[in-house]
Amino acid sequence: MEINLVYRNEFIKLVTPIIENEKVKRMDKYIQHGTTSTLDHCIAVAYVSFAMAKKLNIHCDYNSLIRGALLHDYFLYDWHVSDESHKWHGFSHARTALENASHDFELTPIEKDIIEKHMFPLNIKLPKYRESYLVTIADKICSSYETIYKVPYVAIYN
Repeated sequence: MEINLVYRNEFIKLVTPIIENEKVKRMDKYIQHGTTSTLDHCIAVAYVSFAMAKKLNIHCDYNSLIRGALLHDYFLYDWHVSDESHKWHGFSHARTALENASHDFELTPIEKDIIEKHMFPLNIKLPKYRESYLVTIADKICSSYETIYKVPYVAIYN
């Protein structure tokens, strides 16, 4: 999903402060789906969420949308490693991501909702905001793409 140059520049301006954070950069060392790192996955989810909002003319808090999307999987561990602490990763990682993000960042209610509820319907917590729904949908799109095609998101960085 392409977005025009003006929107792309807006996206880069909004995403840069978070992805330059040293703790957020740690997400790059963990694989999320296929060969895609958790950081690349979160950037892709932010990009797709933002592009959907712009293309569909959905008015929302774009800053919270992007920050929530970038931090939605801020759990900071390798969920592929067999470990009792993340045995139920699909059900528990949203809570872990929210705890980590709340500790490291000042979050808006929208950002908290995005992070906590992005696993709907697996976790039966209904998103409250349109931003949360956008990220939930974008997460499913990106996760499916990464699992099926197993390629990193080169186009986002060009």
